[in-house]
Amino acid sequence: MIGRLLRSGFLTIIYAYLYIPIIILIVNSFNASRFGNQWKGLTIDWYDMLWNNDSLLQAAGHSLTIGMISASCTTLIGSLAAVALFCYQFRGKSFVSGMLFVVMMSPDIVMAISLLLVFMLLGVSLGFWSLLFSHITFCLPFVVITVYARLKDFDVKILEAARDLGASELTILRQIILPLALPAVISGWLLSFTLSMDDVVVSSFVTGPAYEILPLKIYSMVKIGISPEVNALATVLLLFSLIMVLLSQWMLKRKSIKTIN
Repeated sequence: MIGRLLRSGFLTIIYAYLYIPIIILIVNSFNASRFGNQWKGLTIDWYDMLWNNDSLLQAAGHSLTIGMISASCTTLIGSLAAVALFCYQFRGKSFVSGMLFVVMMSPDIVMAISLLLVFMLLGVSLGFWSLLFSHITFCLPFVVITVYARLKDFDVKILEAARDLGASELTILRQIILPLALPAVISGWLLSFTLSMDDVVVSSFVTGPAYEILPLKIYSMVKIGISPEVNALATVLLLFSLIMVLLSQWMLKRKSIKTIN
């Protein structure tokens, strides 16, 4: 009985620590008080101001564009790389696998300076393309490891049986590997999108003033105080993230039902 109460209390503290700041953020987005230190009534004026803030909306559009494109490219490249690491033996395989963890464990500032030096040596102007390439670079290891961890649970004999029955490598990839790895592929996409939308350090080094993204815009705004428009925008982004998660769960559930049938 005491152990159950302790577990319940511990879980309550953890969930409160995680979700109370989010609840406060959402409540303040509807608070008539500009500073949010006290409740002055319900309002949606901050959302009206948000829709009329062209610079903030433009930065949000840039972030969504970069996030979706980089997540899609990263998921495609990373999933194929994970399949190659799982299915084939080649020289340097251990080195490639090890380098994935090196990139993941590298501090953001190191990654940012390295990418900036590469762009300077290649003469690439800082903007959309430098930002997109950078986001693909630091998101790629996360997708490879996520999909590869899923593939490690597969029975290799299934692939061998498919080859014995005359299935081509493309057919095996399309009919066996990708359907079974779909949950990890979707998780990799969502993780890449989140990392891209959340990045500040790398993006501040590799983007130019002509292509400002949302994290950098918010970072520059909160230096002089938290604007209620930022609370409203954060609430909209939370709702968008929730819809994305629910949509992915619905897709996975629908896929599992089709597989059972």
